[in-house]
Amino acid sequence: MQMSTKTVLVSLIVIVIVAASGYFLYQNYLGANLFGQNQNATTTPDLVQAQDVKVGTGTQAGPSSIVSVLYVGRLADGTVFDSSEAHDNQPLVFQLGAPGIIAGFQIGVNGMREGGERRMAIPPSLGYGGEDVKDPSGAVVVPANSTLIFDVKLTKVESAPAGGASAPNSR
Repeated sequence: MQMSTKTVLVSLIVIVIVAASGYFLYQNYLGANLFGQNQNATTTPDLVQAQDVKVGTGTQAGPSSIVSVLYVGRLADGTVFDSSEAHDNQPLVFQLGAPGIIAGFQIGVNGMREGGERRMAIPPSLGYGGEDVKDPSGAVVVPANSTLIFDVKLTKVESAPAGGASAPNSR
């Protein structure tokens, strides 16, 4: 009886230690704020962080789908650098997996359903990386190594064209 009591006690202590370690890891590494407040590069993984604001009920976007989205792109400080509004409120149309759209944006849209709205935080490695993005006059629009925040609404999902041809990006 004493042996089993000791075993139970030791097991309970191990469970408490593992749970406390898990909580610590979540608070310091995995639970980093979606909007860029934890800027420590050693603890921020190179992953797209996304939160559904509204879950859509339509067709789900998947690899090779042609998607139409309305969006607002911001820097971590809230500065808007691009939006559908700046393009006459016309949706951005592109094929998931095709070149021309930053990887983090494609990753964030993948899995959304038509009618859905999502906020995404894209790290520099999946955005524009270490290069400044400049407008035609040479002014910096997106500084190098910027975390990008996008609010996206998925308006349409279509199947990929037959024969594997990719849809051109509308911008």
